[in-house]
This record gives sequence, structure tokens and C-alpha cells, in this order.
Amino acid sequence: MKNNIEEIVKYFIYLSNKEGRPVTNKKLQKLLYYAQAWYLVKKGKKLYEDDIEAWVHGPTIPHIYRQYKEYGYQPITKENIDVNSIKITSDVKDFLDTIWKLYGNYDADYLELLTHQEDPWILAREGLPSGITSKRIIDTNLMKDFYSKLLERVQNEEKKSK
Repeated sequence: MKNNIEEIVKYFIYLSNKEGRPVTNKKLQKLLYYAQAWYLVKKGKKLYEDDIEAWVHGPTIPHIYRQYKEYGYQPITKENIDVNSIKITSDVKDFLDTIWKLYGNYDADYLELLTHQEDPWILAREGLPSGITSKRIIDTNLMKDFYSKLLERVQNEEKKSK
């Protein structure tokens, strides 16, 4: 079963409201990106089908960006999201909870900087000047490969330190 990205968005906004940690449109884009990347690594398949483009300020899903564009750099304020109305499985919710724990404490600018240092975004923008807009798609195979190797490096470092 494929997940609807709108439901994933609602869940991240729900977590933001629940924990009092604001999520802006830019931060939401990065959370969606990292959720897709790590789902590819952990489950071997896409979390959602939407393409992620390599925009100037990092990975972006255009239709989600447009949906929340009115908020600008301000937190997305959608009140009273009932977690039980969000149509994703408990396994996916648990997975998104983990992504939130890993990345939810960071602000949008930090997450943008982080993506700008990682191969999937860098390679998708290869040859483009830094401020030029782009609709280039970030390759999910490249995402899976990059983050799999990152996980392997971290695990190897943990083994060495024990």
C-alpha cells in the first residue's frame, strides 16, 4: 500500500503541534525528504510516490510547497489535527516518529545546510550556479545508496568505539 503524502504531512504537523516545535514549509520539505530517504534504506521501497526536486533551498516537493506557501517562513498553524483521522498505518507513524526525533529539533536553515552537504542534492544540481532555480528530480536510487552508506559508516564507527 502506497502512503498518501498529504497524510504524512498532516502527521508531521500534528507532531509539531503536540510537541510545541514549530514546523515551517521549508522544514516540512526537509522532513519529507529525510523520511523518504530513510524509508528507502530501512524498507527498500518508497514511502510516497511524489518526486522531490533539487531546489535552491534544498529538496522540495513542489505541490506540497505550494499548498503551504502562504505561511512563508512562519510556522504552519493547523490546529486540532486528530491523530486518529490520519490515514497511515501505525508502523508508518512509528517510522515518522523516529524521523521527527532525529530531525525535528533542528530548524529549517540547519536542515537546508545539511542537505546541501549530501550527495543526492549536490548531484541533482550538478552544473547549476548556486542561486539558479531547478526542477531537477533527486534520484531515489541515489538517495537509497547514499544513506545506506551513511548508515553503514555510522554503524562501523559505533563498533570501533566499543
